[in-house]
Amino acid sequence: MSPEERLESVGSLGMPKFRIDQISRHYFERYEADPSSWTDLPGATREAVGTLVPSLLEKVTDSLADRGSTVKSLYRLFDETLVECVLMSYRRGQGSRSTLCISSQAGCGIGCPFCATGQAGLKRNLSAGEIIEQVRLAIVHLTDSNQGSLNNVVFMGMGEPLANYTSVLTAVRAICSPTPSGFGISARGITVSTSGIVARMKDLAEEGLPLTLAVSLHAPDDELRDELVPINQRWNVGEVLDAAASYFQITGRRVSIEYALMRDINDQGFRADLLAKKLNARGRGWVHVNLIPLNPTPGSKWTASRKSDEKEFIARLEAARIPVTLRDTRGQDIDGACGQLAALSS
Repeated sequence: MSPEERLESVGSLGMPKFRIDQISRHYFERYEADPSSWTDLPGATREAVGTLVPSLLEKVTDSLADRGSTVKSLYRLFDETLVECVLMSYRRGQGSRSTLCISSQAGCGIGCPFCATGQAGLKRNLSAGEIIEQVRLAIVHLTDSNQGSLNNVVFMGMGEPLANYTSVLTAVRAICSPTPSGFGISARGITVSTSGIVARMKDLAEEGLPLTLAVSLHAPDDELRDELVPINQRWNVGEVLDAAASYFQITGRRVSIEYALMRDINDQGFRADLLAKKLNARGRGWVHVNLIPLNPTPGSKWTASRKSDEKEFIARLEAARIPVTLRDTRGQDIDGACGQLAALSS
């Protein structure tokens, strides 16, 4: 709820305004979602508050990888729909950082043939509350396991975030709002991905939030991208890159171009050159390319690039002065890596 909606809801239950702060602090500051344990509220009030804090996600399983530093959680929603999210913890020296990859939809309607989520189809959008609850539960896990705080939230799990725009933006504002109105995670630590819904990319640029935009491109030419990312038939490569460059111009936030390398499909040297040419044509310093080794999915005819082709692709981008990194693959053995989320209960 927005602050105004919280005020209205508390008033409708006959509670004084100061209860808003108490309720919000339990959820966003203490990460508690069971009003029956909130002893600073009278018993009758706790029972009434239960209608404002319903149980949204039921844990089905946790799957662990990378010596327990990667956790894929499978949740059941109120209507038996299943969704997954992945929590990744990184320890460096004396410090630690954590990134949560959350879902915005159950399934996905974009239909990319190399992605397990896309092949499952779209079941429904998640509510803002269902998205936010993934974050709270991840924070609880980190706290209980003494793994530090949650630093980054990426909307790169199941679904196309910009196809569920209103709920995603409501969730984003709750994630980055200072406590007790939200979790207080820096907006600069939040990444929203898209397959290229240009109209919503333009809307996002005007929201006044310093978010990182990640564009799942996967091909620099329309002929191939029409096949790999079917929404390209609505908004082509040129339109998507124009909107991405505009996002940088408006927000000052560098855009991430996501590119899953597939053997003999999109990993040729000439495609690296074409990608660099199209990115540089829109200026310098506005973009970063994030190359992703393709993760295996059941029934896929494609596989990851050869290491030699991977290196050549990187070298060509670097020669064109395009910043590029190769993503660290985490959770592949538990089907928790990029493109593998399918929300299967068995």
